[in-house]
Amino acid sequence: MTQNSTPPYIEIEKRIDKVRDEYALVEGHFDTSEETSPWIPFGPNIWLRHLSFDIRNNTSVHIMRADKGGSLGRHRHRAVVTGYILSGSLRYEEYDWVARAGHYIHESPGRTHTLVSDEGMETLFHLGTPIEFLDENDNILEIIDVFWMIDHYTSYCKQHNLPINQSMFI
Repeated sequence: MTQNSTPPYIEIEKRIDKVRDEYALVEGHFDTSEETSPWIPFGPNIWLRHLSFDIRNNTSVHIMRADKGGSLGRHRHRAVVTGYILSGSLRYEEYDWVARAGHYIHESPGRTHTLVSDEGMETLFHLGTPIEFLDENDNILEIIDVFWMIDHYTSYCKQHNLPINQSMFI
């Protein structure tokens, strides 16, 4: 290689950039304000604001809000879930810790727990699915995945004559 020639890795990177530009989703900013992503009831004293749906990875991102005493029934994750507490606090009945504003949580696949918010909270969740909701005998009551979340959002929008924010589908 001469001093003035382009190193081989630069040529490879240029080819990879073209492939990326042809096949990757466009990066950018999504408007997920409350006008385009309303609070939707999810359970007693629990609401969701959906931010994105990724069908390829069976994941969704949303903000969960719970009023004081709000609880998300007993459930088991079949994929990783992470969360960042924006305000308030949450805990799980099965554990002895409380996550407060500014805390990050990680939920491993196969775990079963019951989310409770004694004082209310808002938490940003990156949700791998499916999630199985269970009764007291570990029977599955309902299974939620990204398609359920999409239906949750689009059905609410249609019912309330709200536009569906297409930018949330990545």
